Amino acid sequence: MSPQILSLLFDSLLQTLWMVAVSGVLGTVIGTPIGLLLATTGRGELLQCWTFNRIGGVIINATRSTPFIILVVAIIPFTRLITGTSIGTNAAIVPLTVAAAPFIARIVEAAIRAVEPGLIEAAQAMGATPLQIIGRVLLPEALPAIVLGLTLAAVSLVGYSAMVGAVGGGGLGDLGIRYGYQRFLPDVMAAVVIVLILLVQLIQSLGEAIARRVNKRQITR
Repeated sequence: MSPQILSLLFDSLLQTLWMVAVSGVLGTVIGTPIGLLLATTGRGELLQCWTFNRIGGVIINATRSTPFIILVVAIIPFTRLITGTSIGTNAAIVPLTVAAAPFIARIVEAAIRAVEPGLIEAAQAMGATPLQIIGRVLLPEALPAIVLGLTLAAVSLVGYSAMVGAVGGGGLGDLGIRYGYQRFLPDVMAAVVIVLILLVQLIQSLGEAIARRVNKRQITR
């Protein structure tokens, strides 16, 4: 493999890391409070608001059910409004974030709902307010599951970032398509696949290690 291809591979890896990191952070910032609200605004729950729960759930489901490549094309006007263009690495962050946020919201919702109801009842018996229960009981108990869920989201974003290469998004996917497929360079395609596999393995291992560190129940055993 020529030095030029190696340089392109390195640059593409940096672009992929940038897309995954920024969209992952933005998706977490947007999705976490939505997921928390979905988990606590149902009927009879801490912050009961049935209207928000139903409407929010429908919007989340509608976004998640849209195939990613269709989502990329469908929100091109919104992407142009935010970034001024619909192609390139920065533009790709917009659909990646839109795809990540509802996914992360459902992850957080599921993690919160998995917390033992007895812990909530005990906190209520001690006079804790709903916000205190959320901040001191639900989030700390759900944190390991949330971390594992965010790891899954990051792995999914790596796959999505490769897909946006098909529509000019840059990154490893774009390199694989332009050089590996269109120019018939199988060694480039193989290198892209290997780098993506290693990147996913690194993210998964790091996420699992962090989840073990924040798991209070494991530490106390």
